Amino acid sequence: MTAQAPIPVVVNGATGKMGREAVKAIATANDMTLVGAVSRNPELNGQDVGEVLGLAPLEVPFSNDLQASLVMATQERGLPVVVDFTHPDVVYENVRAAIAYGVRPVVGTTGLSAEQLQDLAEFADKASIGVAVIPNFSIGVVLMQQAAIQASQYFDHVEIIEMHHNQKADAPSGTAVQTAQMLAEFGKPFNPPQVEETEKMPGARGSVTPDGIRIHSVRLPGLIAHQEILFGAPGQLYTLRHDTSDRACYMPGVLLSIRKVLPLKSLVYGLDKLL
Repeated sequence: MTAQAPIPVVVNGATGKMGREAVKAIATANDMTLVGAVSRNPELNGQDVGEVLGLAPLEVPFSNDLQASLVMATQERGLPVVVDFTHPDVVYENVRAAIAYGVRPVVGTTGLSAEQLQDLAEFADKASIGVAVIPNFSIGVVLMQQAAIQASQYFDHVEIIEMHHNQKADAPSGTAVQTAQMLAEFGKPFNPPQVEETEKMPGARGSVTPDGIRIHSVRLPGLIAHQEILFGAPGQLYTLRHDTSDRACYMPGVLLSIRKVLPLKSLVYGLDKLL
């Protein structure tokens, strides 16, 4: 029997906080091989990824050319994957480029609009290329969201508080948006008004979804990623909370997504769809 070739993986945004962790995880996974690392920092171009990130030499040079890295990945044995941890301003074009080159994107960058997601889904369908858009790679977050779905059957009032480091570019977080979307799938309206509210300062009550779910965003140094889902009813408060203390907690989900995206022929949204 011929051994299956390792999955060739490119990490786009390899010098960011999540990108660095992804490089480490992929480099030590038995069924994957790191074939490219993209960084916007031109000073790193050509330098060994492992040496720059404080690992053993990986014999993979940094590049600031995503398209060249995608082409290189397609020349490897096996179905190539690109993991994107970049910026909301560029992620849409990154994913479109990957699909066009036949490289399967695993997208951890949040900030894609509903219209962009729809466009990427249609593009993936036409190309028969799997795409995994994952707002949060933590198994704990999936369990929190599933518990919230159960609670939503019994509570009419719910608000979401998400807290992240102050270098996060988008708000609300993709996880909070996804959580609100999951709660809204049952078509139940939330937070029926009790009084006519007045915001003395715009935004004091946070953002609000079409289904009436409030989302509050906190950005502070010292935080990594945290979310609370608060359900209220007369005489009781039910709180679901997930806290992150190390970005390594996301890596099992990243590796799982790389493996699961290979046989897909369309776009999936959320880690729960891959479990």
